[in-house]
Amino acid sequence: MKKILLPLLAIVLLASCVSKKKFNSMQTERDDIRLSHSKLEEALKECDRDKASLRTDLETRGNQLAGREAELSAERSRAKALENQIDNLQGTNKNLLDRLSDLSVISKQGAESIQKSLEAINQQSNYIKDLTGTIQRKDSVNLALVMNLKRSLADVNDEDVNIEVKKGVVYISLSDKMLFNSGSYTIKPAAETVLGKIARIINDHNDLDILVEGHTDNVPIKTDFLKDNWDLSVMRSTAVVRLLQWKYDVKPERMTAGGRGQHVPKTTNDTADGKSKNRRTEIIILPKLDQFFKLLEPQQGGGK
Repeated sequence: MKKILLPLLAIVLLASCVSKKKFNSMQTERDDIRLSHSKLEEALKECDRDKASLRTDLETRGNQLAGREAELSAERSRAKALENQIDNLQGTNKNLLDRLSDLSVISKQGAESIQKSLEAINQQSNYIKDLTGTIQRKDSVNLALVMNLKRSLADVNDEDVNIEVKKGVVYISLSDKMLFNSGSYTIKPAAETVLGKIARIINDHNDLDILVEGHTDNVPIKTDFLKDNWDLSVMRSTAVVRLLQWKYDVKPERMTAGGRGQHVPKTTNDTADGKSKNRRTEIIILPKLDQFFKLLEPQQGGGK
């Protein structure tokens, strides 16, 4: 009887051992599946976050593109208006020629007067054509400047930097809190990076000049070094100009520094938010003044 029981007991023990190994193996496999599932869920969440970020970036780019298209449409309208002026002048020119050909008798003095009028009209027409071309070139440069600046400063808070075209020139408005501490005209180290990005774009357009204007709110200031807001606004603008020259190699002959104090506010000084918006430094990118005045000069031989 013992001979029969011993083999049976061995078989039972062996079966129990095999089942435990298989159970442990299945537990390990289950743990691996759970870990893999957890990793996949985390990867899915990361994809969702990336998708949301890309959608936000796409919407921002779409809004920027819409703004640029609106600006381009406005400039095209201006060019069309100038072309209409040219057409009117050419029509006047043709009418005068028709009248001249219809005259059977005309005095020498009258003929000379008409000829001078025609020459003046032709010169004015050429002047308008040149002016139209110049405006279109300037507007193209301004658009390229704005796009490059916004692309370069895309990581800067919109409340600290505002870029726009006003009166045919590019304005870069930098907030007081980004550039300076309260009542100070020492540029913050973090702001130097922003000014460096602006300098790189400026240095790509050597045919343009730069006007730096400091602005304050209407809260009076007086220290051992500053008499009033005029002083503060001037010292802040010269601090920006010096940094652009000394650290980023912007040619000093291209730059002008000026202070406007509290006298040219963007909005009311009656609220804290209004005061914050008025405390700013503006970098204005302009055509060179000598080229601008030359553009306004009448052509040689033109009529008065």
